Amino acid sequence: MEIIPEQCKVVVALDMIVGKWKPLVIQHLISKDTLRFNELRRLMPDITQRMLTLHLRELEEQDIVRRVVYPQVPPKVEYSITEYGRTLEPILHSMHVWGAAHVEHMKQRNAESAADPESRAASSARP
Repeated sequence: MEIIPEQCKVVVALDMIVGKWKPLVIQHLISKDTLRFNELRRLMPDITQRMLTLHLRELEEQDIVRRVVYPQVPPKVEYSITEYGRTLEPILHSMHVWGAAHVEHMKQRNAESAADPESRAASSARP
């Protein structure tokens, strides 16, 4: 399938998952099915409450995540991945595989540069 650059929808897809936390939220919900807010926070200790709330709202608005509020005291709210959200799983998997390969590629490249004095001299001569 030929993709015409002016009609490319990669940007639309990236908007869904771009950022440090959205892919992790999606991956946790794919692997665990249903989680409460604080369970997600414990799985991602460096995320702020505000950022997690923002990402969950955005993902809910885009039909990636389902939010269920149970009418009880104290309130109980659960988050799960929608069937539509599950369609991101192969995309995230492919991106993970590529990312892991890229990390290895860069390690190898950096090791080769460090071992080659000419490439070190050329890179230090750059402006």
